[in-house]
Amino acid sequence: GCVLVVSVIEQLAQWHNSTVKAAVERLCNYIPGKYQIIRHMLCCIDREMNADVVCHSLKLCKQDPGQPLCHLYPPPKREKHPPGLFYDLAHTGQKCQIISAHSSHICYFGCFTGFSSVCAFPLLANLCEKIKYVIRNKLPFEDFDGDKFSTFPTLRGYHWRGRDCDDKNTTVYPGRRPDNWDVKSDSNCNGIWGVDPKDGIPYEKKFCKGADSQGVVLLGDSAGAHFHIPPEWMTVTQMSAKSFANLPMAFTDELDWPQFSEITGFLNSTIGGWTDSLYLRLRRRNRCNHRDLQNISQNGGSSGNLLYLIKSLARNQLLDNPATVIYATIGNDVCNGHRDTLAHMTTPKEMFSNVVQALRYLDSRLPNGSHVILTGLVDGRFLWDNLHDRYHPLGQLNRDVTYSQLYSFLDCLQVSPCSGWLTPNETLRNLTSERALQLSNVLEEIARSEKFANFDVFYMDFPLRQTAEEWRKMGGEPWQLIEPVDGFHPSQIAAALGTSITWQKALREWPHVLGKENPFNDQIEAIFKDQGGH
Repeated sequence: GCVLVVSVIEQLAQWHNSTVKAAVERLCNYIPGKYQIIRHMLCCIDREMNADVVCHSLKLCKQDPGQPLCHLYPPPKREKHPPGLFYDLAHTGQKCQIISAHSSHICYFGCFTGFSSVCAFPLLANLCEKIKYVIRNKLPFEDFDGDKFSTFPTLRGYHWRGRDCDDKNTTVYPGRRPDNWDVKSDSNCNGIWGVDPKDGIPYEKKFCKGADSQGVVLLGDSAGAHFHIPPEWMTVTQMSAKSFANLPMAFTDELDWPQFSEITGFLNSTIGGWTDSLYLRLRRRNRCNHRDLQNISQNGGSSGNLLYLIKSLARNQLLDNPATVIYATIGNDVCNGHRDTLAHMTTPKEMFSNVVQALRYLDSRLPNGSHVILTGLVDGRFLWDNLHDRYHPLGQLNRDVTYSQLYSFLDCLQVSPCSGWLTPNETLRNLTSERALQLSNVLEEIARSEKFANFDVFYMDFPLRQTAEEWRKMGGEPWQLIEPVDGFHPSQIAAALGTSITWQKALREWPHVLGKENPFNDQIEAIFKDQGGH
C-alpha cells in the first residue's frame, strides 16, 4: 500500500513539475473528502528516492529475518559505501528522521491502521459488527425485511441481487412465483402486475404463465464478482478529480463490479468495454425474468470456502421459480500466495468432495426444473505469456515497472494472487496448469455421473481460448482481455465476449436450459412505455 501511494505521489510531482507537497495536495483534492487518508503521507517522500526506499526507511515496509528484500522498482544505483539498497535504506532512514524533525507539518502514519480503532467507539460498535456480519455472510447491509434482497445498491445490495420492490414485506422479492397472479401488487418485482381492463385477465397470467420463467445465480470468485481497480487511479497522465468519483461505490462493493459482470451484469459499463451477461440475455428472451439474479461470489472464492458462501443463496423450493446456477471458481483452487504453492492447491479428491457437497446443498434449496452449469478452471499461463514484458500502469510514465516486476514484488511479499502462474518459472506455470486441468476433469466427471432430484448438471470449459480468438478477429490484442492494474482478472471486454461464447454453446447443446422465447415480450415492453416505463 505504501509503495503504491508513494509511487503515485512521486509521479504526480514529476508529471506536473511540482513539489511533492503540491502533488500530495493535488491527489487529496482529487479524492472524495472522507477517503483522504493520504494527506498525512508527506514526510520523507523525495522525488530522488523511489517508493521502495521511502517505504522501507519509514518501516512501513520491512525485511523479515531470513527473507529476501522485497522491492517493486529496480534497486537504487550503488554508491561507494556498503552495497546497494541496504545502504540506501539506512542512509535514507537517517535523512527522513532529519526531515521529520525540521518539518513544519505533522507526519502521522497511523491513518493506515486507524480504521479498526474506529470500531472501539461505543456509538459505532454495533454498526461495525453489522458491517463485519455483511462481509462475512455476503448478505445485504440494508435489508429491512430480511429476505436477502435490498433497495440499496452497494454493500451486497442490488448490484449483487435483484432489486427488492418492497423492503418491508418478506414475501415480496425477485424470483418468486406470483402471488394470485399479482392481481393487486407486484410480488416478484418483475414489474408485471394488475389486470388487463380489456378482458379482466391478470397481466402476469397473460404474459408469464407457461413462459419458463427462471433466475440466474452465480456461485463464484473475484472473476465472477468482476474485480476491477480503475487504471486511472494510478495513471498520473489520466488522473483528475473525475477519476475518483467512483471510489466510494467501488470500496463499498469490495472493488467488485457485479453490475457489469459476465453472468449477472445489468447496467451499461462505465469501466470500459460493454456489458453483456447471461442475465440480460435471459431477460431479453423472457421479459418475465426481470430482476431475477443473484451474484453469490467473493474475492478469493474457491470450492472450499464456497461451501460457506452458498448458504447466502435466496431460493424457496415451494414458492420460487427455478434457476440456472453457474458454478465458477476458475482459479483459486490452484492459486495462492504461498512459497510452496503446489502443496496448498486443492487436490482432485478435495475438489470432488467440495463440489458434490455444494450440489447436494443446492438440491435441498433449488426448485424442481433448475439447472447447474459447472465451469472448468482457466489456463492461467495466458497471463504471463501476454503481460510479463509489458509496462504496468505504475511503470508507464518512466517505463520502469513491468508486470514481471509486479508479480515478483507480490510474490516476495507472499501476497501474490497466484504464485503458480504469475512467475518466471515456466515449470511451475506448467505444473499449475496441469493441476487446473485435473480439477476441471473432476468437474466434467461430476456432470457426467452425478444425478440430483431438482436439477440437471452440465459442464463447460472456461472459454479463454475462444474469447482470445474472437477478440483477435475484432482487431484486439490478447493483453486487453486482462485487467490492467492487477494483471490477473478478466477485463470487461473478456467478460462480455465470454457471455456470447457461453450463450452460443448453450443454444447448440442445452437449449432447454435457456427456456422458451416469450412471444409476449414486445407487448410487455409496449405497455411499459405507455405507463411511463415503470
